[in-house]
Amino acid sequence: MKTENAFVVGVETAAYEKETGKKVMKFYIGQPDFPTPDNIQLAGIKAIVDKKHGYTASLGINELRQAVAKYFSDTRHVKILPEDVSIAPGAKPFIPYAVLSTLDHGNGEVLYPNPGFPIYESATELFGGRARPYRLYEKNKFNIDIDELGRQINNDTRLLVINSPQNPTGGVLSLDELKAIAKIVLKFPELWVLSDEVYCQMVYDSEFVSISSLPGMLERTIIMDGASKTYAMTGWRIGYAANKLLAEHFGTLNTNIVSCASHVVQCATVEAVEGSQSVPREMVETFHQRRDAIVQLLNAIPGVTCLLPGGAFYAYPNVTEACKIVGAKNSEEFRIKLLREAFVSVTADTHFGPQVPNDGQHIRFSYAASMEDIIEGMYRMKAWIKSYQK
Repeated sequence: MKTENAFVVGVETAAYEKETGKKVMKFYIGQPDFPTPDNIQLAGIKAIVDKKHGYTASLGINELRQAVAKYFSDTRHVKILPEDVSIAPGAKPFIPYAVLSTLDHGNGEVLYPNPGFPIYESATELFGGRARPYRLYEKNKFNIDIDELGRQINNDTRLLVINSPQNPTGGVLSLDELKAIAKIVLKFPELWVLSDEVYCQMVYDSEFVSISSLPGMLERTIIMDGASKTYAMTGWRIGYAANKLLAEHFGTLNTNIVSCASHVVQCATVEAVEGSQSVPREMVETFHQRRDAIVQLLNAIPGVTCLLPGGAFYAYPNVTEACKIVGAKNSEEFRIKLLREAFVSVTADTHFGPQVPNDGQHIRFSYAASMEDIIEGMYRMKAWIKSYQK
């Protein structure tokens, strides 16, 4: 199996900090730097005091399935019933669950974005599918090349993974792009869509649209979301998905693999979804401000250009010229030099799939970091590159 390199870089960063005794500016992992909102923490404490300590139904407690069904219905503008919803310990399990539910082992392929979240590929290969990437080009603002996608999909394609807002680029698919994708999908009766929407609350310049809301797509789409990003609950491990036909099968997979999500965490998540949304909205506004700041600062660094991402909390600058300045042969070597010489920790484009041919070298910044750290990190990077120019 392959790995999720953000965790690998995290171990490397911690070791280097300990070795040198110097603080590293950390932009390598997609984890909100805010605490979980107080009302959610208190709901978790209450669940512990109320002795919510045991197993639950594999699909999740009824209260949470009802809350998530309403949340999906309201935010996706579709009709989702509680029985369509499944709960898991994190959103990530729904990636292999989707593969296991839509492919026969050893027969069928999954199309996934490159660059993209690395677990799409590794989960597909682990569970007997053929993983095949479709490319996201900088010239297209890292959105899907519809014509190229249409040429790639065939009668063996069983699952198309889309991710909007996107990790690692921050790209957001427009309504017109989603309509074009849906038009292709509907030509293939056995093709499903896994729509990874975990950053759906973090869209800055437009309205979030789910492909499930388009005619004929709700039955064909597995909507995947979770509390980690929206509610700063990464360590709580809670995710949710919706699809009428597949929900019961996701429950069976839960039974066999994880039993169920934590009862305590499910109770806390009911409060997250149904309770006040003022703190999550404040977090999103802060991410919006940080996005504007980091992109402006990146574009002021020699050899660096950065598009303005439409969502999530990632900036994905092109560092092709910067690599030449500092003598790095590729983005991974640039990343390592940036850590060891400037004490700034990021991930490289190769951590999200093979480099897209003729699209240059890129690194990913997670701006789920304080404004002070963003300013200091960009200052260090700029001074480091300028030192090579001198």
